[in-house]
Amino acid sequence: MRYENPLYMAEAAATADLLAGGRLELGVSRDSPEAAKDGQAQFGYELSDGQTWAGVTRERGRRFLAAVRGEGIATPDLASGWAHSSAPLRIEPHSPGLADRIWWGSGSAGSAVEAAKDGYDMLSSTLLLQDDGRPFHVQQADQIAGYLEAYEAAGHAGTGRTAVTRSAFVIQDHEDELYFGRDRNSRESAGMLDGGRARSGPTYAGSAEEVAEKLAADDAVQAADWVLFANPNQLGPEYNAKIFAGWAEVWRLLDWDR
Repeated sequence: MRYENPLYMAEAAATADLLAGGRLELGVSRDSPEAAKDGQAQFGYELSDGQTWAGVTRERGRRFLAAVRGEGIATPDLASGWAHSSAPLRIEPHSPGLADRIWWGSGSAGSAVEAAKDGYDMLSSTLLLQDDGRPFHVQQADQIAGYLEAYEAAGHAGTGRTAVTRSAFVIQDHEDELYFGRDRNSRESAGMLDGGRARSGPTYAGSAEEVAEKLAADDAVQAADWVLFANPNQLGPEYNAKIFAGWAEVWRLLDWDR
């Protein structure tokens, strides 16, 4: 959201959802740490005194979500001959139901709570911008629990959805071994990122049984509603089809294929 005009984005999102027959699942976030020092300025955005990009993007996200919900945004000009009501005008087009399929990418327990308060679903990836020394999946499971508690406390209708992302590959032949064999013993990594402590999760690689066992022991995977798998699409469609087949075997072992 550091680079987005929230109302333009609401128009584009509604258009895409209508074209897709109401099937769009859209993730938004503050954005990850980046190499550009003045990227936002090149897009015409500057911080005022006392502002932070975290705060600005959070407010843009709220405005975007309000527009997607169909709330009135603009004041009608009754003298124009085009306005037929004094009610505030919403963004067009409007796609009913899209607001229930907007995910906020949360990199910490605090951002997950804010996402819950605003009414987003929550997506947590393989990187947390926090670290207290505990295993990645344990900290991420706590992030999910905090989100669900805050969502209920906010009084939203229904239950917010949660999703986590994992890097997992089934090694089926020598080619897979060359690509992912080194990840069989992958470990988490911790360090400093974006001015604070951060921890990234491991890659799960091995036989279908080994990958299934690792996912079954992952607290955050077990707590989440959805699990997304990072797909190395640069390897081409045929190789990706093989990766998908490996995942399908893992899902079968975990009884996820029903």
